[in-house]
Amino acid sequence: MDHILAIDQGTTSTRVIVFDREARPVASAQREHRQIFERPGWVGHDAGEIWRTTEALLREALAKARIARDRIAGVGITNQRETVVVWDAATGEPVADAIVWQDTRTQPIVDALAAEPDPATGEPFGAERLRSITGLPLASYFSAGKVRWILDEIPGARERAERGELRLGTIDSWLIYQLTGGAAGGGLHVTDVTNASRTQLCDLTTLDWSEEALDVFGVPRSMLPRIVPSSGAIGAVRGVPGLEGVPIAGVLGDQQAATFGQAAFAPGDAKHTYGTGGFLIVNTGGRPVHSDNGLLTTIAYRLGDAAPVYALEGSVAVAGSLHHWLRDNLGLFRDSTEIEGLASSVPDTGGAFIVPAFSGLFAPRWRPDARGVIVGLTRFVTRAHLVRAASEACAYQTVEVIDAAAADTGAPLAELRVDGGGSASDMMMQFQADLLGIDVVRPENLETTALGAAFAAGLATGVWGSTGELRGLVREGRRWAPRMRDEDRERRLRLWNRAVERSLGWVDDDTAA
Repeated sequence: MDHILAIDQGTTSTRVIVFDREARPVASAQREHRQIFERPGWVGHDAGEIWRTTEALLREALAKARIARDRIAGVGITNQRETVVVWDAATGEPVADAIVWQDTRTQPIVDALAAEPDPATGEPFGAERLRSITGLPLASYFSAGKVRWILDEIPGARERAERGELRLGTIDSWLIYQLTGGAAGGGLHVTDVTNASRTQLCDLTTLDWSEEALDVFGVPRSMLPRIVPSSGAIGAVRGVPGLEGVPIAGVLGDQQAATFGQAAFAPGDAKHTYGTGGFLIVNTGGRPVHSDNGLLTTIAYRLGDAAPVYALEGSVAVAGSLHHWLRDNLGLFRDSTEIEGLASSVPDTGGAFIVPAFSGLFAPRWRPDARGVIVGLTRFVTRAHLVRAASEACAYQTVEVIDAAAADTGAPLAELRVDGGGSASDMMMQFQADLLGIDVVRPENLETTALGAAFAAGLATGVWGSTGELRGLVREGRRWAPRMRDEDRERRLRLWNRAVERSLGWVDDDTAA
């Protein structure tokens, strides 16, 4: 058994990749799924469609791999985090579309919880209400408010939940439930510690559900999955031809999986993923570090019964999805393969800046009142300048979260490991190195998210023996050194901050979308 199958269920698409013992992909299949935008600020997914797509991709990847079932040691799963599904325990049918991590419909719930008076002081609790327990500020980003919305707004949902008839889970839970038999086959209801840590319902110290958080959000405990380690035997696949009986042995939220796939196992190791959003994770070792600079405290991973490893995270809501918006909503290009050519065809943005605050601004600013703006427009600006401005926006936001992490840890990064689809842009990676003033390093294999899930499953099933062995399998692909003059860097960052100021305060009582 020398192969691992990894499922990478992302915000816009699902991938299935088969890796060999050398951590090289031998077969893959990928397909996009629908984004459901019913109202401004709402983002939904059809959980049934996600499962059907995953099932089809499993068959496709296995057919391409052309290896026997007895050579697959295990299945690893990684997933978009915070996106939540609520389903009927008896039928397995979702009671509503999954609410995606980018969705902002829960902001009134979050605002009301923050405004409630603290009995001890009489003052409003504020956004920090549960941070000491969960590591997270009150924000529409996390899963708990989304569950509360479903229970409050879907007719009969709260009553059914209180009777124990409904289950909730992030996408990892939903896939494991289906992979292990679903409603007809007694599917398992579990989640791993990394995904649990993103719900705003998990106590980071006990690694169990917090009674206080459950009470704050009004979520019945009977709905919740059992929390398990990121690497370890969870259950066997049932009902999927070609995988029957194969153990599911690794589960990590997508950003933690990318961290694992980059072999960032030591305190101080960091990576940044350029995907639909942008995500910095800095390993902080065996203790949670609470941020004073707008970052999130989260769990990086847990291997079996070992103590958990913690991390600081800087989450940027919009990165690659800004290019999707330019393509799908504005029609500036037809295919994503055109991005690099357009962005590289001009030496700069012609003075234009895009602040993609479609869902407000996440770390480190946490401004739900912000909305997207394009500033600095003149008749000189072309579509190429706007495409480049979108790429540069990803880099500017990355600088903000890296500066915040350095302030929290007291240790500036020596270099930045990068991955995700956006890191394929040589132009953007050079610009990132220039803005940061440190080397940017891209691995040979950009599929670090899927690879991290494979690594977790492979450790649990004996394909690999240690994290030290995994470190040796992560190969450097390319490195960029900074070459921008200090005064140019400072000027660009000053203009970026000026652009961000223009995005703030847009949403108020009259513009609640």
